[in-house]
Amino acid sequence: MNKFQKLLKKKHKSKIVCLTAYSKNIASILDNYCDIILVGDSLGSVLYNFKSTKSVTLDMMIEHSKSVKMGIKKSILVVDMPFKTYRNNNEALQNAKKIISKTKCDAVKLEGGKKIINIIKFLVKNKIRVMGHVGLLPQSEKGNFSFKGKKLIERNKILNDAKLLESSGVFSIVLECVETSLAKIITDKVNIPTIGIGASHHCDGQILVVDDLIGLNPINVRFVKKYCNIQKVIKNAVLNFAKDIKNKNFPKEKHSYLIKNI
Repeated sequence: MNKFQKLLKKKHKSKIVCLTAYSKNIASILDNYCDIILVGDSLGSVLYNFKSTKSVTLDMMIEHSKSVKMGIKKSILVVDMPFKTYRNNNEALQNAKKIISKTKCDAVKLEGGKKIINIIKFLVKNKIRVMGHVGLLPQSEKGNFSFKGKKLIERNKILNDAKLLESSGVFSIVLECVETSLAKIITDKVNIPTIGIGASHHCDGQILVVDDLIGLNPINVRFVKKYCNIQKVIKNAVLNFAKDIKNKNFPKEKHSYLIKNI
């Protein structure tokens, strides 16, 4: 049984754990606890201070993914395909193959439903593993982000998109900022795992940006729970380092290289 078959068996049985990673050191920690590690195009705002994910390039995704892959032994590695890299079948296939060949990842993730369904089918037909993504779509969003599923027409569209994605052959679907009852309906209606971010406990699994989870990224949004304040830990370490230097307590002899008996 491969990793994807094991993931599918978790549907309605045990929760799926997912987190983002952008480097080997973080990935090597996450790999002990995660089913899926995503190299998200969220790195644009988290690491590069971009206003949106639209400025993230394919090369950025590839270089970070190469680093992350070095820290992974068991988790499924998924890489976001950035904005304007899957506008048609040939472009999508060429870029997906480039990502997979250079990073050795297990799958790619694309945002959208009906609008890109033929592209996803084409990728799957060409043996590319794809993770779907519906609800809030950062690559398409204009203005302030808001949760999805307030109105009936929007709810029906998101549900239909999820069903289309399942029929196209994706192995799982991210539900981002989807209203609670709609997230439950989708999770019950599709036979593949749903991974929520701001989409309630009804999803088969959950994903967060690890920098948000550990308090490194100064973000305050409803769906993020901060499990520690790593900023405080880092500040204390740097403060003590600076004090040691000023007080001539670092480096000591044990931190230096000496030739004895000269």
